[in-house]
Amino acid sequence: MVLKKTKNLPARYQDLKDQELVHLYRKKEDQLAFQELLNRHQTKIYSYIFSMVRNEEVANDIFQDTFTKVITKMDETYDEQGKWIAWVMRIAHNATIDHIRKQKRFVDVSGATDDDSKDDFYDRLEDESAIDQQTQLEMDESASELMKYIAELPEEQRTVIMLRHYYEMPFKEIAELTNVSINTALGRMRYALINLRKMFEENHTTQTKSV
Repeated sequence: MVLKKTKNLPARYQDLKDQELVHLYRKKEDQLAFQELLNRHQTKIYSYIFSMVRNEEVANDIFQDTFTKVITKMDETYDEQGKWIAWVMRIAHNATIDHIRKQKRFVDVSGATDDDSKDDFYDRLEDESAIDQQTQLEMDESASELMKYIAELPEEQRTVIMLRHYYEMPFKEIAELTNVSINTALGRMRYALINLRKMFEENHTTQTKSV
């Protein structure tokens, strides 16, 4: 991990909402307010980046690049009416995808079709509530085992799983962040859950046979 949480910040900072901390940092250049924001969110942001690139050194570089952009762009592009963490995640996501594409490791989702096609598979998916129930079943597995399997998913499937699981983002926001339709975001979740379930079942079968 690149940064460590700063201990012993004044208690009043811990009681403030994100938007209040952002306001203190932007209007009064309060560095402790920004540090509290980091303390709250850096682990999840780093975990998301690392889950995508699976390389600690690269993840550290992207994480540093993300927060360099956050600091330099907060006065220019951040709208305090929105969620600060969603804005930061968009920067982290874009930086991560830029790296992956530069490394020519971009992988298409198996079975995906054109978003505008009337025969698109995603148009026949169940609604979001059904996907949420499936997600909850998968998330009951141990965190370490789950992360191991998530790392084996194609990039787009890893993205939607991490955003949904770690940040509990609604599919509408995931779709906007990844620049796809809601149906496509739902479809990627569906493929990810199918693949994760197969991995869990195959692992369980292997363990059973070895006993």
